[in-house]
Amino acid sequence: MKIIKFAASGLFMMLLISSFLSKDLYAHCDGIKGPVVISAKKALETGNVNYALIWVSKDNEEAIKNLFQKSVEVRKLSTDARELADMYFFETLVRLHRNGEGEPYEGLKITDKDVPPVIHAADLAIETGNKNELLKYFSKGQDKKEIENRLKEVLSKKHFDINDLEAGRSYVKAYTEFVHYAADLSGSNEHEGHESKRYKIHG
Repeated sequence: MKIIKFAASGLFMMLLISSFLSKDLYAHCDGIKGPVVISAKKALETGNVNYALIWVSKDNEEAIKNLFQKSVEVRKLSTDARELADMYFFETLVRLHRNGEGEPYEGLKITDKDVPPVIHAADLAIETGNKNELLKYFSKGQDKKEIENRLKEVLSKKHFDINDLEAGRSYVKAYTEFVHYAADLSGSNEHEGHESKRYKIHG
């Protein structure tokens, strides 16, 4: 009975609706197609909550573990319950991840149209290990060298054991710092001599 009330509660529905009404610019890890939600989906698909835990601090582990278990149970009720449980889990994970970075939660975004191309290029470089497309966004040799070095660090931590939360969080830290740096540095290259363009990218 408690599980059913959890799925049907008014607060649950309000949180879900508010996510789709948010009109703020898309932030990289705030999106339904972003890396945090992708990891959350994998956690639910595999039954291994560690895919989600690497995105939050140790202080938030219990909160995510408890919600994960409730979500797993709610998903069994019906297709609608599954969709609601999934979305609530996604939103909570993203919110706690953002809070851990000292950033406000502004709703889960359903489009990636506002993500700068350099971010897509950064993700592609991490996925494939090929830096060529990413380096096109930087004009200075020193900037390209720094991007290469930071990419190497991310790649060196990419293949971690999902059951090693410390290693997983180390990768997430390197990944988010790399994405932030690429976005900011790309803005500096495009606006040489002016204030650096800071994209609203949160990882």
